[in-house]
Amino acid sequence: MKSISLADLDLFANGAPWDVFKQLRNESPMHWNEEESPQSGFYSVTRYHDIVKVLRDPDTFTSERFTNLEEVDAEQEEARRSLLETDGTRHRALRRILQGEFTPQAVAKYETFLRGLTATTLDKAFAKGTFDFVEEVAADFPINVLVKLLDVPAEDAGQLIDWGNRMVGFDDPEHADVLINSPESEEYRLVPFKSPAALEVFEYGDALARQRKGKDGTDLVSRLVNTMPSDGIPLSERDFHTNFLLLVVAGNETTRHTISHTMRNLIQNPDQLAYLQENPDKIEWAVEEFLRYASPVYHFRRTATRDVEFNGVNIKAGQKLVPWFASGNRDENIFENPDKMDVTRSPNEHMTFGRGGPHMCLGNALARIELRVMFEELISRVDKVEQVGEIDYLRSNFVHGIKRFQVNVTTR
Repeated sequence: MKSISLADLDLFANGAPWDVFKQLRNESPMHWNEEESPQSGFYSVTRYHDIVKVLRDPDTFTSERFTNLEEVDAEQEEARRSLLETDGTRHRALRRILQGEFTPQAVAKYETFLRGLTATTLDKAFAKGTFDFVEEVAADFPINVLVKLLDVPAEDAGQLIDWGNRMVGFDDPEHADVLINSPESEEYRLVPFKSPAALEVFEYGDALARQRKGKDGTDLVSRLVNTMPSDGIPLSERDFHTNFLLLVVAGNETTRHTISHTMRNLIQNPDQLAYLQENPDKIEWAVEEFLRYASPVYHFRRTATRDVEFNGVNIKAGQKLVPWFASGNRDENIFENPDKMDVTRSPNEHMTFGRGGPHMCLGNALARIELRVMFEELISRVDKVEQVGEIDYLRSNFVHGIKRFQVNVTTR
């Protein structure tokens, strides 16, 4: 088992290494993974119930020491800290600034807008017959939702996609300006993902903040610049930068990749597509299986705050644990026939958004309505959809992403 390294990006060259996750769950559920740095390494947590325990105990397994596999020092931690890397009272205070815009009741008001946006997106794509599903549908749709939430010009959508690609693709030579572990990246060590694109996002956000400071807007930028956190500590320039950047990335990437994976999964499981075409009222529930089966985010790391025994392993303070959500979503002790797509699966307590704990995905209700509307509209229109050629995956063990995916669509 020592030969298995989830830090090896080659394992993820063709998407998620489902067989490797299964082997680890069965043979080494707390698998120690060496890394290049002599002081680094991490425990891979691959079983569903173990992942839940880690997520629900932030006092022992903190996000404050960062949530990616990258090794960061104290200076980097402070310079790059966002809501994602904050626990306790401060985390709750930052979350409350934004959470009102992401409740199920709040996002329901976007349904009419989403219907129109979906129709426009699909009309444009389907007119081509054969097209890149990622570019024409999966990337185009959620980014235009983000444009509305940020209240920025529609023509900025392409730039927002580009920034997201360059930052999240930090390990992919096609997307990264500088690869995250390269010597060149040290110049950007104090910005998220060690990416020059982060500096461009900061500059863009600053211009928006200057326009909206002191005004009564209700968009997400206005909320960030005009709301006093409940802990009484104003947002610093760094707080605004990192949390604005988090919105740019999180508001687009995961929904985009879930849409891409779901289209691919429905093509590979035509019985499931046929079922939903015959039972469109079931699509709202099927969204939960779309999310489980796609698993767009592989992991978010935690760090032990003290020496602790966990699942029979003695973990030392400062050691990293990595809950692999993608593995938890295929745990055979939780999900019957986990490698089968079953849009009627019930219950379906997947962990695509986390599974409890303070860091449960803030945008989960928005993602759900986006996915529901997209596939209600898409499934009702298609007569036949086929994959054309191979899928091009993002080189990453952080985001389970699809870069390119050609399809041919015949409409009804």
